Amino acid sequence: MRARSVLFLPASNPRAVEKARTLDCDVAILDLEDAVAPETKAEARAAAVEAVRAGGFAPRLGVRVNGEGTPWHADDLRALSEAGCGLIVLPKVEAAATVVRAVGAAPSARLWAMIETPAALFRLPEIAGAHQALEALMFGVNDLAAALGTGPSADREPLKPWLAAVVAAARMGGIAAIDGVFNRFQDDDGFARECAQGALYGFDGKSLIHPRQIAGANAAFSPSAEAVARARAIVAAFEAPDARDRGAVSLDGEMVERLHLEAARRTLAKAGE
Repeated sequence: MRARSVLFLPASNPRAVEKARTLDCDVAILDLEDAVAPETKAEARAAAVEAVRAGGFAPRLGVRVNGEGTPWHADDLRALSEAGCGLIVLPKVEAAATVVRAVGAAPSARLWAMIETPAALFRLPEIAGAHQALEALMFGVNDLAAALGTGPSADREPLKPWLAAVVAAARMGGIAAIDGVFNRFQDDDGFARECAQGALYGFDGKSLIHPRQIAGANAAFSPSAEAVARARAIVAAFEAPDARDRGAVSLDGEMVERLHLEAARRTLAKAGE
């Protein structure tokens, strides 16, 4: 699964939905939650259902529903399940049971869980392993920072422990980790720095709020040509007839172990190979 660039768009905005069909982000998420006022929730849901049924999107299409406990959650899941929505994003997940209940309501969909509250931080392992339908954890930076009461920081200093924790939980569960949004969408340099930080921490991609961020995210979360070449060489070395049962091989004067083989395969998957 490639999720280098995950763009959120309001489902209630027909122009945004139509534009999403041709964008080069990996995933487009139609939003029924934060981007939609309470009085237009039903209208936005209907628009999302129509978009799902119509199809024709270049990126993978998903929908973020309203959170469990809100008046709209159950209707969102029911409508999207009936429409055949393949990807549903669950906001403010705080327990594995939320994921399990969503699977029951939309059994054919894949799910992503947003980590946005202090309670979620201390249940990361159980959330990450909640169900095989769960594909990713998403770091909800805005809501989490507000809940924690953190001060402003250019390098997200107060959130660094939780950045690492989300990635660790995702790796434990064998799922993807998606970094949070960067709000200053006209600050290209700042966005590039934060993408680099997310990639350093091990995130697979980044949530976006504007199409101008797509190219930067795709570049930041794609392995370099050198990394891809090295990964190919490692895979080829272990696939040699005399190396398939060995725990380590010699490559360019360096001992390479099977843990490097797994890393090489992840690199090639990120490169779309």
